[in-house]
Amino acid sequence: MKTTRHTSSSGLAQSRELGVLRGRLAEAEGALRAILAGEVDTVLVAGKQGDQVFTLEGAERSYRVLIESMNEGALTVTVDKTILYANQCFAKMVKCPLEQVTGGSFRRFISAEDRSILRPLLRRPNKSGAKIQILLNAADGSQIPVQISIRPLAKKGFGPALFGFVVTDLTVARRAEELLRTLAHRVVQAQEAERGRVALELHDTITQMLCAVLARSQVLVDKLPARNTQAKVEAVKLHEIIGRTIQEVERITHNLRPSVLDHLGLVAGLRDTSTEFARRTGVAVTLVCARLTPRLPADTELALYRILQETLKNVETHARARHVTVHLTKQGGFVQLTINDDGIGFDQAHHAAGRKGKGGLGLLGMRERAACVGAVLKITSVPRAGTTIEVNVPLPPGVTVVG
Repeated sequence: MKTTRHTSSSGLAQSRELGVLRGRLAEAEGALRAILAGEVDTVLVAGKQGDQVFTLEGAERSYRVLIESMNEGALTVTVDKTILYANQCFAKMVKCPLEQVTGGSFRRFISAEDRSILRPLLRRPNKSGAKIQILLNAADGSQIPVQISIRPLAKKGFGPALFGFVVTDLTVARRAEELLRTLAHRVVQAQEAERGRVALELHDTITQMLCAVLARSQVLVDKLPARNTQAKVEAVKLHEIIGRTIQEVERITHNLRPSVLDHLGLVAGLRDTSTEFARRTGVAVTLVCARLTPRLPADTELALYRILQETLKNVETHARARHVTVHLTKQGGFVQLTINDDGIGFDQAHHAAGRKGKGGLGLLGMRERAACVGAVLKITSVPRAGTTIEVNVPLPPGVTVVG
């Protein structure tokens, strides 16, 4: 009886083991069918050294060879940011072995702030894709500025939503931008130095000579006899032309190097150039300025002054406006200069496409001046509805706004 019971227990155990093996075989066959059907991108294998993720090539080999040869990072990511596939370029970018990247989470490479930017793009994807610029956290603690192009991939079956990431390293581009910004700043400084030199030459030489000619013309007018009517009339006209020429030279000298800005500050400079513009062109200007205490840095004041100057020049030349409003206010941690006109405006898209056309260099110069002092310049214009120039410059520590 004991022998019979032992034989029955042994047979039952073998039957159970056979059932387990059959289940594993069915699971393996299912996995193989999925692999052959192209429904599997990675395989997770359990081993003594822990779980390892292997990517599959199969029918997509040519596609993967292309991806691996890219100079940009390429990823396949699930909606919860799990990396199913990464190429070697991305692994090198984040200075991490590829086997530690694949199967891990993309969250480890980005900050909490950038995660909040990325999350809605994955939860509510745009069919046409999206682009964001963030900082990647590399394994050695460094940060890499990148642009990520995100596009939803075709969903197979009932699996999780997948996204294709193309990660472009912006380090070289940012360095080039910084060099260009430094160069632009030097160009602006050279321009201002040259303007100052020309203004001094005009004031000390040309203006003095014209004043002498004006005085001699007045002597000529006084000495001409009254009976010589025609000569006297011509002498008077010559005297008036010389007087107007002196005024124009003084205006040019003042615009080249505004002494009022140096001595009285930004608000006085804005008021001075607005008043001169309104008097000369007949276009009404409304100026509302908050007083800054203490003054902004000299280069910031000069940049804002030049932007207003260039804007008024564009209004005079192109806008056909009847009224211009200028506001200098505080918005959060920024000083904001807003210039609005009621002129004919322009098509921004057309203007951007043909920036080499007339007027393009003026707007480009304003952008460069704003960038040199860390400001952001925004241009909004609609045909027949006027133009608005908005400049936001960070408010330096200790500077307050009154009024």
